[in-house]
Amino acid sequence: MTELLQLNIPTTYRIILSAVGIYIMVILFTRIAGKRSFSKMSSFDFAMTVAVGSVIASTILSPSVNLIDGIVGLASIYCLQIAVAIGRRLNFIKRIVDNSPLLLMDGKEIIHDNLKKARVTESDLRSKLREANVASTEEVLAVVFESTGDISVLHKNDEDTQLDDWLLKGVNRS
Repeated sequence: MTELLQLNIPTTYRIILSAVGIYIMVILFTRIAGKRSFSKMSSFDFAMTVAVGSVIASTILSPSVNLIDGIVGLASIYCLQIAVAIGRRLNFIKRIVDNSPLLLMDGKEIIHDNLKKARVTESDLRSKLREANVASTEEVLAVVFESTGDISVLHKNDEDTQLDDWLLKGVNRS
């Protein structure tokens, strides 16, 4: 128990040096790869974020992982992310990597089968409608369960508001 509270100077210096080094490299690699590196656009982007966090933690805290190993690990993850981002231009890779958005409401009609597919309850749906300041289901144009796991509510600003079909391009309706 007492060893949990002991200060080991060489270990402390190693942790500080590793933290500074890996922090600088994350900034550098993110500048090279772009902001997409930490977006939540697809499941692969999420996996990238988790993997980077794991490499950072391992590099800083594990005495068996040196700074160079951590940098190589980070570089590998960023290269994979860049390769997949470029590969997503091909439809078959896009289908593997990206989740499809799913229509939960079409106008005021709730699509119950899609709620089940998305594992979203009516209570979750009502909550999102309230967050979007929807006072009546008559105001709803569409509700979409996005590929990121977010729920988007498209609603009328006035009676003349029409939903642009382009906004629902690629949204799975069933």
